[in-house]
Amino acid sequence: MKRIGLAVCYDTKNFGSQLQVLATVRKIEELGYETEIIRYKKKWTPAFVLQSVPRLFNVPFIRAKLSTIIKNRKIKKYPDIQKNVFIRNERFKQFVDVHFQNLSTPYAGWENLVRQSGKKYDAFLCGSDQLWLPHNLGSHFYTLEFAPEDKPKIAYATSFGVSCIPKYQKKNTAKYLKRFQFLSTREITGQKIIEELIGRKVQVVCDPTLLFKAEEWNRFIPARRVVSEPYIFCYFLGTNTEHRKLAKSFGSQMGLKLVTCPFLDHFVMTDLVFGDIQLFDMDSADFVNLIRHAEYILTDSFHGSVFSILYHKKFMTFNRFLEGTDSRNSRIDSLCTLLGLNERRYSGNVQDIENDINFDQVDRKLEVMREDSIGYLKKALE
Repeated sequence: MKRIGLAVCYDTKNFGSQLQVLATVRKIEELGYETEIIRYKKKWTPAFVLQSVPRLFNVPFIRAKLSTIIKNRKIKKYPDIQKNVFIRNERFKQFVDVHFQNLSTPYAGWENLVRQSGKKYDAFLCGSDQLWLPHNLGSHFYTLEFAPEDKPKIAYATSFGVSCIPKYQKKNTAKYLKRFQFLSTREITGQKIIEELIGRKVQVVCDPTLLFKAEEWNRFIPARRVVSEPYIFCYFLGTNTEHRKLAKSFGSQMGLKLVTCPFLDHFVMTDLVFGDIQLFDMDSADFVNLIRHAEYILTDSFHGSVFSILYHKKFMTFNRFLEGTDSRNSRIDSLCTLLGLNERRYSGNVQDIENDINFDQVDRKLEVMREDSIGYLKKALE
């Protein structure tokens, strides 16, 4: 049986990221292959330092690091919040322990990763998620630059996260893209970026979480009510306080409590008091169940939208980012465009959430995407 080495972001503190890795693993194994998630442990050697120097001039990378530092400093000012965030982070770790038994022994250092992984795997796959964000480029890991030239390298639904690549990164981006024997992307914008950089027309495939129907997810994540009473699930990762105000007003109109899980990506001051039920002691399985049993979902999250679609929920998706070159709205743009759900994007009236969705039509479109995507994956793995 062929062994596929996976360069995936499984241990991040993000529900969607963990769930898309779970779906990737399950689908590849369902197709008859053995999987192993590659664990790379950075080691401070002269070669690694030299390799990392460009990151000091990577503006998106520096900005992302500063954002995390600022968030953690603000949380420290609130000991109760800090304690609750720690509890949630432990739940993320527990989800890994339960659902990811296929972890490699850690490869300590870049040289060891290059030397050992080339012997161990028959092919390499990276994806999905926003692994090719401009601030990730300097890691060289999710671009499979450690994999041997003579071994197949596959990108499944890997996302750039942005609508265009910074000019100073285009040369290096083209260089790693050319090493892939099989390229696919999750967004239409990603397809355009690849064609512009290396002249290859690649397939747009669905996010791994969409490779499975709702009833199949029910097998992976058993149904359980996290909140016993009726509620609106408000899953906001962005910082827009106006979205919170609109959600609060809508909840009052509907006579329903708001369920939130705050302080994931950012510290937003209004989140100290936003939500009738604030959840910290929860994991990625609880995230699925919160969507599964919600009356309505208000979100700025891609995977919040994905699972709302899978479970045929009434949902409204807000833009998390301002439009521009750094915008990361493209994945939601593609999802809604491909499935004919652009009316689920917030356009000024939250009450539009009550409009009926033709889920029969959505499911038909999704099934075509699903079959095409599985076909791509089969061909690449063979």
